[in-house]
Amino acid sequence: MEHIVTVQDAVTAFADFMEPTPAELAAIDAEMPVILADVELLDAQIITLDRTPTELDARRIRRAHRRVLAERRALANRTADVNAPGGAA
Repeated sequence: MEHIVTVQDAVTAFADFMEPTPAELAAIDAEMPVILADVELLDAQIITLDRTPTELDARRIRRAHRRVLAERRALANRTADVNAPGGAA
């Protein structure tokens, strides 16, 4: 008869290595406005899946799409400023 044992010790032994680093958490925080804008766009698109989009729905989607583009541009500008030492692009 074989005994069934848990492998929790083996799995949790590497848990410290599986956590995000502070640099990865900082990158996620920097990208959070883009992520939230993408969620807003998806929400606006999901609303129109089961019905004919109204003019209000179309405006909501356009506004969300413009916000996504603006947040992506802002993120690109922030990362360009950080990556360019001395302010040179």
